[in-house]
Amino acid sequence: MADPASETRFFHADDGTRVAWREFGGEGTAARTVVLLHGYFSDARTNWIRYGHAAALVARGFRVILPDLRAHGESDRPHDPACYPPDILASDGHALVRHLALSDYDLGGYSLGARTVCRMLATGARPRRAVFSGMGLDGLTDVGRRTGHFRHVLGNLGAHERGGAAWMAEAFLKTTGGDPVALLGLLDSFVSTPRSRIERFDLPALVVNGAQDDDNGSAAALADVLPDARYVEVPGNHMSAVVRPELGAAIAGFLAG
Repeated sequence: MADPASETRFFHADDGTRVAWREFGGEGTAARTVVLLHGYFSDARTNWIRYGHAAALVARGFRVILPDLRAHGESDRPHDPACYPPDILASDGHALVRHLALSDYDLGGYSLGARTVCRMLATGARPRRAVFSGMGLDGLTDVGRRTGHFRHVLGNLGAHERGGAAWMAEAFLKTTGGDPVALLGLLDSFVSTPRSRIERFDLPALVVNGAQDDDNGSAAALADVLPDARYVEVPGNHMSAVVRPELGAAIAGFLAG
């Protein structure tokens, strides 16, 4: 794959915020498009490119679209709280689909990206298939489950006990160059999805999760609630599963099946 920096493109969300995205693969008219959304504190390059997941999909003939969510990566990182209304990431996702004129595509995400997939489905997105990775049922139905942890991380930078969960999260934030003010603002935009709504997602779905990852609740329970879901475990926890080639292989295998 080409240097991701040379592939960066931009579009403007509905409120004028500039959102970055990259595109790989897609040679030939028959290539299917998949949009993949990264996790909180991360970016497209870290989540999907660095460890070969996007390359695994390109090798299976996919056109892969990788946005940086607002407040992350090369996208705008506004500090104005007005830039983070409820469901803003879902709104940005819909805007990207319109910008690219996508009518036949697959949609997936890791952690916050998976929650954004859920919110896009709940607000009208109609992909052919969906992927929920690094996400359990509680992480969709109760967004407050993890926001307190992240407020603690971002509000006490430099003061966390070495080796603890907050210290590890801060260390990851440093590797991606995250903006604490923008990321705190984004927390206020998260919206829970009722279980009864998730039970009506009428499309084939993959739920893929680290075997030791329960940060967002039970991924197996999420697969049980979805009407047409396949559940796959890969090695690792919430932080380490994303670096494993098994993650990209599971996603590519499902979408190419």
